[in-house]
Amino acid sequence: MIAIKAGVGVVPKPVRNFAKKNPALTSFYSRSLQKSGLFYGLPSKKKLKALYANTLRRQASKLHTIVAQQPIVQSHFNVVIFGANANQIKQTCLSLLPQSDWLNSVTVIGAEDNQLSALLPCSIHCAGHVNEASLTADLPALLINAGDELHPMALAVLARSDNYDMLYVDTDEKAAGAHFDTPRCLPDWNPDYHFSAGYVETGLVVAAHQITALKELSCATIGAIVAELWLADTHLRIKHLPFSLLHFTGSRSGKSAQLQELANCVVSAGGQASTLSKVAVNRVQWPLNSEPLVSLIIPTKNGKALVKACIESIINKTTYTNYEILLIDNNSDEADSLAYFEELATHKQITVLRYPHPFNYSAINNFAVQHARGELIGLINNDIEVITADWLEYMAGHAMRDDIGCVGAKLLYSDDRVQHAGVVMGYGGGAGHAHKYFPRFHPGYMNRLAATQNFSAVTAACLLVKKSHYLAVGGLNDTNLTVAFNDVDFCLRVRELGLRNLYCAEVEHYHHESVSRGLDVSKEKMARFNAELDYLKQHWAHVIENDPAYNPNLTLRRENFAVKDEKEWRETSA
Repeated sequence: MIAIKAGVGVVPKPVRNFAKKNPALTSFYSRSLQKSGLFYGLPSKKKLKALYANTLRRQASKLHTIVAQQPIVQSHFNVVIFGANANQIKQTCLSLLPQSDWLNSVTVIGAEDNQLSALLPCSIHCAGHVNEASLTADLPALLINAGDELHPMALAVLARSDNYDMLYVDTDEKAAGAHFDTPRCLPDWNPDYHFSAGYVETGLVVAAHQITALKELSCATIGAIVAELWLADTHLRIKHLPFSLLHFTGSRSGKSAQLQELANCVVSAGGQASTLSKVAVNRVQWPLNSEPLVSLIIPTKNGKALVKACIESIINKTTYTNYEILLIDNNSDEADSLAYFEELATHKQITVLRYPHPFNYSAINNFAVQHARGELIGLINNDIEVITADWLEYMAGHAMRDDIGCVGAKLLYSDDRVQHAGVVMGYGGGAGHAHKYFPRFHPGYMNRLAATQNFSAVTAACLLVKKSHYLAVGGLNDTNLTVAFNDVDFCLRVRELGLRNLYCAEVEHYHHESVSRGLDVSKEKMARFNAELDYLKQHWAHVIENDPAYNPNLTLRRENFAVKDEKEWRETSA
């Protein structure tokens, strides 16, 4: 398969484009690639280092342009270093030395003496907590961990940033020989990901007008400071610069303390959280203050075996009891299926509705919602099989939050590979699933497969949303998106209500995808798919171009979060 893939790569692009229009060839190549395991395989470490080195070269050019063309907004910074290790503090101070013209003061949190004052031509203080730091309300504060080194142009670039309450940057690791690798290409502000994984852990700039609030905090780690400030005012402007302006040089021993403080922040906000030490993420649950009725909508045409497995897994495994099931029969004609549906109709929690019209996934669900009694709507494919017993407690707990829209689950193929763990805009030019085909227990890039977080969209194969939100956006688009991308379009319209969509990593289900409908390999189906993809591109071009839950330095060719190669950089900048 590797040889086939390499051979395809040297075929002229016009020939490849023509081949892509051939249903049989497309299906063969897709099946072969899936079986090979190459879908989730990352490039070798050597290749990744080369890719990232190229990214840094491109970044250097952008940084010089920023410094040359953008006006200075901040003249000086107060720097706060967290950590007591003298060698690490010295290492950080030495990285500040070439940029000392931008420094007003440096405060070290946790140090016991003031022996480092000779390192920098500015005042340097020691303090036991951030509320004792030497900070003034007219200058921003840069918070970093001891041992971290600033990029030589970091302060010059940060001095040209404005319109934020807090700001953070991408990071990487400094290896031997002043080489840099292990890029941490972060998303834009992602509150639920931060509660789960504490992804902003250093390189935080707090604007001058937030200094008073900063000095009133009780937490002791940078990640918890971000969370505590945001929880106090969820309208804060938190800006992200997708440049690697800070380098890790040692172990991040304070990660567990940060996760614990973040868990405490969740508890203080009314949630529950516990740390999973194996993958360094918090398991977060937002309890239900009531027991809302959940209407689970399952469309089907025939498919007795699938429907039976789906419904029996819901009934036998689900610990949440206040739900109803609406089975929507779309022109079934198999005697066994029809007999089974009649049997289901006698169940007190199941209603069977007939939809005697041509298949239109969006229209079927819109029809069902009109008959749903629940406060929450659950869109469920007939090939879903429940794994996590308390899935509704988790998903409904999120869906009932005031600031959350659509909630999706971690879905697995029958062979335990990941089918869905959030939707990334831009994959394949339209949208695709993050970490698709990764092994079930893989933590993913920066633990993003294991951590609950916000995505621009989630799949409707298993999706919970308030009925009021569903109706507010007019439901699924049953005119232009009858089969594909209707869930993505729906989620993006829900997001425009001012809500965040969410992937709930704590919930796992099987999704025996394509078992019921098959692959779109006919000319008619491919034409319909391409038309729906074009609709998505036209209406959501701005999100496809820059998905806030992703990072512009990461590839859109595959779902594995690898760094872009030079060819992709040229294509995206053309």
